Amino acid sequence: MKKIINIAVIAHVDAGKSTLVDAMLKSAGVFHENQVVQDQVMDSDDIERERGITIYSKNCSVNYNDIKINIVDTPGHADFSSEVERIIKTVDTVILVVDSAEGPMPQTRFVLKKSLEAGLKPILLINKIDKPDRRVAEVIEEVYELFMDLDATDEQLEFPILYGIAKKYIVQKTLEEEGTNIKPLFDTIVEHTPLYPDYDNDPLQFQISSLAYDDYVGRLGIGRITRGQIKKGQNVAVVDNDGNVKRQNVSKVFTYDGLKRVESSVAYAGDIVLVSGIDDISIGNTLCAPDNIDPLPAIIIEEPTLSMNFMVNSSPFAGQDGKYVTSRNIKERLEKELEVNVGLRVEPTESADSFKVSGRGELHLSILIENMRREGYELAISKPRVITHEIDGRRCEPIEDVIIEVPEEYSGTMISKISLRQGEMVDMQQDRSIVKQFWKVPTRGLIGFRSEFINSTHGEGTMIRQFNGYEPMKGEIQQRLNGSMVSTETGQSMTYAIFNLQERGEFFIGAQVDVYEGMILGIAARDLDMNVNPTKNKKQTAIRSSGRDEAMKLTPPLPLTLEYALEFIRDDELVEVTPNHIRLRKRHLSENARKQASRSQAD
Repeated sequence: MKKIINIAVIAHVDAGKSTLVDAMLKSAGVFHENQVVQDQVMDSDDIERERGITIYSKNCSVNYNDIKINIVDTPGHADFSSEVERIIKTVDTVILVVDSAEGPMPQTRFVLKKSLEAGLKPILLINKIDKPDRRVAEVIEEVYELFMDLDATDEQLEFPILYGIAKKYIVQKTLEEEGTNIKPLFDTIVEHTPLYPDYDNDPLQFQISSLAYDDYVGRLGIGRITRGQIKKGQNVAVVDNDGNVKRQNVSKVFTYDGLKRVESSVAYAGDIVLVSGIDDISIGNTLCAPDNIDPLPAIIIEEPTLSMNFMVNSSPFAGQDGKYVTSRNIKERLEKELEVNVGLRVEPTESADSFKVSGRGELHLSILIENMRREGYELAISKPRVITHEIDGRRCEPIEDVIIEVPEEYSGTMISKISLRQGEMVDMQQDRSIVKQFWKVPTRGLIGFRSEFINSTHGEGTMIRQFNGYEPMKGEIQQRLNGSMVSTETGQSMTYAIFNLQERGEFFIGAQVDVYEGMILGIAARDLDMNVNPTKNKKQTAIRSSGRDEAMKLTPPLPLTLEYALEFIRDDELVEVTPNHIRLRKRHLSENARKQASRSQAD
């Protein structure tokens, strides 16, 4: 029998989960003495590193006093909550990381609820105790209240409390002591969590909780062996989520050693492993001994709440900087994504050049788009739409719990803006000059709101969203009030033209930028679209004015990020995404085509 404990690190975004895992790996000697290791080593994806968030749950392991501790770093963002739910099923305890100043946040509530429901007994780590605004006693009290709100048992309420500065590799058992290393965390894990029982000689039972893909061995199933052993080449019975059984052979077995995936001839009960060689392996499948078929309950994957169409880029600039531009390229890439991204749905549309892609939220889908553009794909993306359901004969839409924290002077503005989006205020609290508002808002009303929120609070507010459920449609929601400034020409934008158009709206582009007819150049100052010629230049004359021409100063263009672009567009507009550019455009590029489309809609 191998001594094994599996733990997950759970917390809200930016509480220090990934930093804590770094500290555990480094303190356990996973890295060589002179090895240069980047921070948040588990956030290996470029986008994760840039945004400072964990998107994909990841596994690693450390050895401490002859015990193998498998560690899972989980996502904290609401769009990836289905990842968290599955991971909880594979671990023996969770380390709940809470910021010493911020206290427990909405996503903390979600992941903790799942942990308590699974019967786990958490360990609390108050992180960032070196903060000048720390309020440790109040935060601990808030955590106790949260546990009680979530119906924790008496046993679960007796959680150990640790204090730490993860970025300095310090964890201590009391607030007063001077910590020097992370050993108290390992000691607490071992003292608090029983070793996984010795089920090595029982019949195999192993459920797939995550998927990965390897170019050499194909699709990989990841999960914890509930009982028995799994060996390379072993014949198993695979039970799918509908109860169908088929015989398959496991071609390879991998376990984790530090950050590395290591091929093993055999793995034992309690270990988190990867297996290859099983056709169409999927989340929730249980691998059993062929003579003892005993599947675990199926894992229900949360349904998507938002969809958008991924289309072939048909703009005049199509193919200029992308490597993969055809519908076949896009289709193959989306099919590959479906191998591992279980929260995603891809459906054909009436057009062979367009695919309906549905996911758990704006972030979930925008990260896929960002990955694709970095891989060399060109796409046109339609406006995001919420997915509605018929429940008890009524059309229902997804609703989200929204918690915002803003300085007091912006509180009234937020109430006005969220109410216009059919939001319903549930509670409001004030702590000194900071107001915390609790809302239930239709997902439909939150599309396009993040940028407006940041601008309205001058970057001083925080907003956290969490899917709540489905409720009857909430009525009309006011869309973007301003029209678009649309180019009537193809060419290069000129300083003279933009300077003279500045008072009629705000531009997304500056001078000397390639533009095409039908491309959206900026936001019009009025509520109707405005056709403009950005390529117009000043007529040259032989006579110079006595006072010389005034220097034309252009207002800096508005930054156009992928998220903002997806939020900004209307139904008749698209986002053009290429490896080097994000552009906005009208669905119909010429003014005549737009008029015809508008007339046919009116008919």
